[in-house]
Amino acid sequence: MTALLEGCTPWPEEFVDHYWASGRWQGTTLDGLLRGSALRYGPRTALVHGATRLTYAQLNRRVDRMAAGFRGRGLRPGMRVVVQLPNVPEFVVTAFALMRAGLVPVFCPVSHPASEVPELVRTAQAVGYVGPSAYRGFDHTAMASDIAARWPFLRRVFTYEEPGTESPFGGLTTDPSNCQYAPLGSLDAPPEPALPLSAGQVAFLLVTDGTVLVPRTHNDFAHQATAAAALLSLTEEDVYLAALPAASDLALGSPGVIGTLAAGGTVVLAEDPDPAVCLPLVARERVTVTALTSDAAAHWTAAAPASSTLRLVQLTGTPPDRAAAERLGAALGCRVQQVFGTPEGVLVLTRPCDPDAAALATHGRPLSPDDQIRLVDAGGGPVPDGATGELLARGPHTVRGYYRDPDRDARSFTPDGYLRTGRLAHRTPDGDLVVTGRRDDAD
Repeated sequence: MTALLEGCTPWPEEFVDHYWASGRWQGTTLDGLLRGSALRYGPRTALVHGATRLTYAQLNRRVDRMAAGFRGRGLRPGMRVVVQLPNVPEFVVTAFALMRAGLVPVFCPVSHPASEVPELVRTAQAVGYVGPSAYRGFDHTAMASDIAARWPFLRRVFTYEEPGTESPFGGLTTDPSNCQYAPLGSLDAPPEPALPLSAGQVAFLLVTDGTVLVPRTHNDFAHQATAAAALLSLTEEDVYLAALPAASDLALGSPGVIGTLAAGGTVVLAEDPDPAVCLPLVARERVTVTALTSDAAAHWTAAAPASSTLRLVQLTGTPPDRAAAERLGAALGCRVQQVFGTPEGVLVLTRPCDPDAAALATHGRPLSPDDQIRLVDAGGGPVPDGATGELLARGPHTVRGYYRDPDRDARSFTPDGYLRTGRLAHRTPDGDLVVTGRRDDAD
């Protein structure tokens, strides 16, 4: 069995051996992907946000220095740190720096309900929190202080300030509960020798269904991000717009931020999917690929310019809306790729070369040749061809259990390791999947 964090379910050894032998897992950590890209594409632009532009070399150097800063504050490998940041460069730097330091970030979208964040901290036993002092009218520092008073293991809070804003913490500050507060920018220290990290370890935790945590390893997520990038033929000439939260599975690694950086492309960060924010970025940065929800796509269609540099837009929604996809593609002059994904690693998508009947009206096929899919009835038996059943999945980028949640594991996974997604789907005569909605009693 692969050694993971305590409270995680490993893949059985026979599957581990197969995923290594088939080349799905290659032993590269996610921060190692960035380090490799920095060596290959050093002077090229890696990250853009407003007036900020970072080359691969600059991004990698910032990650090195922040990783040393986290270690200098007493954080040790295996500890969990909740990261709740908008789509800003500090999110990307923090994510890679924590992984490079051997820490485990818990990615929580900045819009996540504040009432659920304390439970995330408790479940993860998080020793640290990274978030804005305040964002769009909400006081994240006060929330973190309340959580620290409630859960004594939370002892480090690092606050992000927008450029030009003075931090309320000029240096290290400690409150009566002994929780330390410091500006995120203070985590700047001379780089230290690289830690001997294992790609089989948990890289980060994603959030699903409010307070449930999904452990993703370096091996499984690196495979997902790079395979999705290869599927889209991403190169160093591509520019990916992260319009959806970078803390989500789709915008992080389907191929998202990580897949784009692995391919040497440029990531443009937007804090809002609104077309008034994003379409000027598309034009200015010559964006070629992005991902949208169905609702956001409708707004983009209405506001689309006469022409754009986009070659492909990923569209996520169930069921797929063919008419909306056709309108979006025509308005932007690009291909539309239908995508169904979950934080657990299930990823089904159409191929850019698919005929319109499949590309616009189905979710396509699983990402990896080693993904295994079942459609079953309420009793767990297979459904006839063309009939609707619950989608079950297992594979090299689909987890085998949640983090510290054995009761949910018992409900959500079959004895032979298939994830019960709670989604209903059917197959077309050509073998493409169409996900139509949720099972009525799904969690």
